[in-house]
Amino acid sequence: MAEFYRKKKKICQMCAGKSVDYKDVMIVSKYINEKGKIMPRRMTGACARHQRHIAEQIKRARFMGLIPFVK
Repeated sequence: MAEFYRKKKKICQMCAGKSVDYKDVMIVSKYINEKGKIMPRRMTGACARHQRHIAEQIKRARFMGLIPFVK
């Protein structure tokens, strides 16, 4: 019988104390994929509240011209 292994649940980095600000391009770029799309919660490991915050910061950075809309 095959044994099933559970993946370790990702901990929300923002609940742990880190922050995401649209002016910090290096941090914001970690939450977008190679095509410039916002990564989903299951990949970022963020809770729902902070995923909305991340999306808002990415959109602000795009609007200000700090990161491109598409790559």
